[in-house]
Amino acid sequence: MTKSRSFLAAALLAASALCGTAHAQVTTAAAPAPAGTAYVNAPVAAPMAPPRTHGGRCGIFETCASTKIGLGKGDFMIRLSGAGVLPQDRDSRVSVNGARMVGTHVSTTNSAMPELTFEYFLTDNIAVDLIATSTRHEVSANGGELAGIAGQHKTDLGKAWVLPPALTFTWHFRPHKRFNPYVGVGADLQWFYNMKGSGALGLTKLNSGFTGGPLVNVGFDYQIVGNWFFNADVKQVFSRMHAWAQNSSGSLRGRVHESLDPTVVSAGIAYRF
Repeated sequence: MTKSRSFLAAALLAASALCGTAHAQVTTAAAPAPAGTAYVNAPVAAPMAPPRTHGGRCGIFETCASTKIGLGKGDFMIRLSGAGVLPQDRDSRVSVNGARMVGTHVSTTNSAMPELTFEYFLTDNIAVDLIATSTRHEVSANGGELAGIAGQHKTDLGKAWVLPPALTFTWHFRPHKRFNPYVGVGADLQWFYNMKGSGALGLTKLNSGFTGGPLVNVGFDYQIVGNWFFNADVKQVFSRMHAWAQNSSGSLRGRVHESLDPTVVSAGIAYRF
């Protein structure tokens, strides 16, 4: 009996010791952090904004992921520009009733009008364009023997409209780039219409032959936004004008041969389809 009590007492003491050890461990784990220890909360990443979508469509004044950068094979553009036509009047010859008026020089006024251009890219580098516009000019004869006959330095001969369609082949240096300079060669045709004599010296009838000549040009396209482009262009045309003027009775006839050689400067906006 004494042995049983001694065994029971020993078991109770062992259990008490185990409980004390466990309590000490729990107390140590739950003890507050030492002074001076700071806790830093980890940053929480903000959710990423979903990519901008266009519902399968891109606005006409937007540059989207689907927008083609620059120009290349198969592109077709329509361009509206403001064009200035500046005749150079390099060389002229004037005659009255078959007699040449020595020293008389013909001058043609400058003109500015809208210009419409259609352009198609045959390859990445080569494009062909057709240009259409119509400008109004006044023609006068200055100085020389005609001034002695007319009694004044400048004699107005008349005015005329000209339709000068031009076909040009251009080489583009930087296909598929926003900035794309080019050079070109082509031909220009000139049809004069609605011609009227000024009435000076009795000249009431004015007519001109159909003419034309080669041209060279240089310019650039720059992609502004979406399929919209800015264009600047300079053309030098080499052409001569042959005109006739007479009075109502036909007793006075004048003839003019003039190297117009106009320089055409234009700038405008184009849209690619």
